[in-house]
Amino acid sequence: MFMLKKNKLSWVASVSALALGVGLATASAPAQAGAREQAKRMYDRIAGVPPTDGELAAMLAIMDSDSNDVTDSDSAARDAAALAMDSPAFYNVTLKNLFTPWTNEEQTVFADLNDFSATLIGLVRDGSDFREALHGDVIYVGDVNGIPAYSTGSNDHYAALENSGANLGDEDILVRQSQSSVTGLPANATAGVMTTRAGAKAYFVAGTNRAMLRFTLMNFLCNDLEQLKDTSLVPDRIRQDVTRSPGGDSRLFLNNCVGCHTGMDPLAQAFAYYQWSGEEGEEAGSIQYTGGSVQPKYLINADNFRYGYVTPDDRWDNYWREGQNSALGWDSGLPGGGNGAKSMGMELAHSEAFAQCQAKQVFQTVCLHAPATQGDINQVSSMVSSFKSSNYNMQTLFTGAATYCRGD
Repeated sequence: MFMLKKNKLSWVASVSALALGVGLATASAPAQAGAREQAKRMYDRIAGVPPTDGELAAMLAIMDSDSNDVTDSDSAARDAAALAMDSPAFYNVTLKNLFTPWTNEEQTVFADLNDFSATLIGLVRDGSDFREALHGDVIYVGDVNGIPAYSTGSNDHYAALENSGANLGDEDILVRQSQSSVTGLPANATAGVMTTRAGAKAYFVAGTNRAMLRFTLMNFLCNDLEQLKDTSLVPDRIRQDVTRSPGGDSRLFLNNCVGCHTGMDPLAQAFAYYQWSGEEGEEAGSIQYTGGSVQPKYLINADNFRYGYVTPDDRWDNYWREGQNSALGWDSGLPGGGNGAKSMGMELAHSEAFAQCQAKQVFQTVCLHAPATQGDINQVSSMVSSFKSSNYNMQTLFTGAATYCRGD
């Protein structure tokens, strides 16, 4: 009886060891997907839905492979991946889900289409210079029968456009226009999505307009203030509302608060003429622009430190061109200072960090994981180069990421 049990246990152990050995071999040397699987995976990752038989056949024809071979041509794979961007789901689902969290402080994807997200979708679809997102006189609106007209006082237009199921990838449905002509803002006061209704509702409401800078840095440069904190710079532009002795301890200001405010306050001064008219958390309201007149919010709580900076206008300066944050790669061809949100948005959009951020976010969207290995990092670097050489066409990032991850 004992021998039988022993033999049985030995047999089970042998089978388990064999299975483990097979598992280890499989894990260490994964099978490379065939061309059909690669094409399907690229389509799935970009569009978020499976390709039709016809779409898959078209991709394979471009890749010049049968279903059993593996294509070695990245160029052909990129051309095949581009077909996936013809799918309405790429615009209505993939891009909408990517950009929607950028439009609200909660960073939730569960929000309606709005002029912020629609404008980013349109810029991608048209292969436009994506840097316009932070400084262009541009907005995308719907042209669909039966939906409300664009309004600076509500989001009904975009909610109805989304509910209609219309293809946002159709240039006759989502139409590019000048933001100034649609919203009534002066052309020199427009700054891409920062001056859209949705942008103002999220980041110009209440507060002191520092939120607009913080979330723009997070969404477009992939850096929050904590990563940018630098206590080595001159704190001469920190406003009066920032106490220099929080909790009665000046060391907290000198070792913490000053690190963010020294660079943040001179940049956020670009928004000195903007305000959201509604209440925080309420839908009603519109963007207000008082050119030449500083919003009262910039002058509140003056007694916190009466010797602090008093905002006289919308003059901004980028103190982060010096010190550790020079590593963000600021454009030496720009002056590093100016007036208003448009020129400040250009400063951010022309940084190396902007290009790298878009590449990283698209990589994670398509490959379903953040860049981790050295190969991933090299791929992101290659995507950044392609992004720049294509005049910042976001489509190149999607095809580049899909091509790289097609064998995963």
